[in-house]
Amino acid sequence: RRRRKINVENAAEFMYILPIVVRAFEMEITPANRIVAQIGETVMLTCNTTGCASPSFSWRIQTDNPLGGTVSNHGTYSTLTMSPVSVENAHDYLCTVFCGIEKKEKSVKVELYSFPSDPVIEISTSLVAGEQATIICKIPDVYPSDHLEVLLKKEEHILLEKNFFEDDSTNTETKIVTYSFNPTTEDIGKDIICVAKLLIADMDFEPKERVTSQKLNANFGPKNTIITASPSISAMEGDSLKLTCVTESNPPPQIVWRRQVADKSVQYLVENSVLSIPHAHFTDSGLYICEVINLVTNKTEKATVDIVIQAPPKNTTLSVFPSNAVKQGESVAFSCTSTGVPAVQITLRKKVGDVITTLETQGGKYTIGRVQLKDAGTYECVSSNELGEESQHIVLDVKVPPQNITVLVHPSENVKEGENVTITCSTYSNPPSQMVLKKVHPEREIILSSVNGTFILYNVTKNDTGRYLLDVFNEVGNNIKVIEIAVVGRVEKTDQMMAVIIAFSCVTAIAIPVVAILIYVSRKAKINGSYSLVKALRLKV
Repeated sequence: RRRRKINVENAAEFMYILPIVVRAFEMEITPANRIVAQIGETVMLTCNTTGCASPSFSWRIQTDNPLGGTVSNHGTYSTLTMSPVSVENAHDYLCTVFCGIEKKEKSVKVELYSFPSDPVIEISTSLVAGEQATIICKIPDVYPSDHLEVLLKKEEHILLEKNFFEDDSTNTETKIVTYSFNPTTEDIGKDIICVAKLLIADMDFEPKERVTSQKLNANFGPKNTIITASPSISAMEGDSLKLTCVTESNPPPQIVWRRQVADKSVQYLVENSVLSIPHAHFTDSGLYICEVINLVTNKTEKATVDIVIQAPPKNTTLSVFPSNAVKQGESVAFSCTSTGVPAVQITLRKKVGDVITTLETQGGKYTIGRVQLKDAGTYECVSSNELGEESQHIVLDVKVPPQNITVLVHPSENVKEGENVTITCSTYSNPPSQMVLKKVHPEREIILSSVNGTFILYNVTKNDTGRYLLDVFNEVGNNIKVIEIAVVGRVEKTDQMMAVIIAFSCVTAIAIPVVAILIYVSRKAKINGSYSLVKALRLKV
């Protein structure tokens, strides 16, 4: 490429030189010279520089005490934070800045005070006309207290004027002014005023004056405490009931309602002058106590009223011990309870069919020492008063084991082969008994069940001879009867025997079916515990 030559002399004609401004190294401290702060607040002192890219900062107290704060450097400025500020921070603080070898420093004075809240007035005792009382005015956390002035007034009349100019406290303190006097009835309702002033010359803060007032009041009572009941002290169940505790007391008392119930225990209810029961229940009956407490006079007074809520019988219960199903001979206890106002009358009755028997009880309790089957039946507890009646019932079941067992054998215990034997058993028990007839056998046990207490042995043979055990039982117990049955052979005549032989040869053709029928009947007898040749022949026909 072809390079273009520039004539330097000509280029100088077009050049413009910018002026460079160099700022001088300076520093400032804020707040400047002096700061007034209240003890407990946060105070921040800032040392700022200009004209120095990398200044170096240091803080110190001219008395060489600890700083009592935290230093933070941020390039061209540095901060000293005191939080919370305390009496120990009341000093001149010096900030020194180096920029290279150049040094600058400035100081600021920290002045502190404490006047955080209004005075507090306290009256040492209840004000009673003619009796000495003491008024106390407290000025909390004051500093410096040697600048404090206190004025105590009743309305515009000055009662006491006091200053603490000679006080040498070096920290915050609560200053107290007391004044004793004998109040009169004319003093009631007047204002007691406490004025506190913290006057420090050349120190700018607000407020420099704080004021508190309190009215004088005569405290008395409680006295003449009574309870009013609306609509009355005797109400019907479901009605609304309001009890009001009325008393004379100043200041207004604390009122506590309690109730004393039947067992003399006391229940806490509510803290209010009015006790409301929107829907009264008979269980709300009892002695109501209004306790009035005057926390100032430290006196207590009580008033009572007996409230009766009328209601028909309720919660009627009938229980039986040990249970409503017992064994004969056991003891049974009935208990009937109920509630109601007016007081209920309890009657225990026994019902068997249409027969009703009233039982004699003691406090609703009735005991049967040794219960019998005749005691079984329905027992009813009836509770009644002027407003109504309520009842509960329970069925008593008396369980009896088999008794008075009677066994009849027909035609007799000694029978001939081919006859039917009917065994009939009757007994007295609850619940009804079951019966099982067992034949005693050395190898196997033959069991026959009854049909309504009756057993039938059909067409008995000599094999049916033996001892039979009749077991009569229910869930309560059992009883066993022994029956001896003897079966003797039947005597046959000669001509009859010939007829049997002829008959037998005539029926040879049907022998096989008859054998089959006999096998069937035999198996059935093993299942049912009985057998019958007559029935077998009927099946064939």
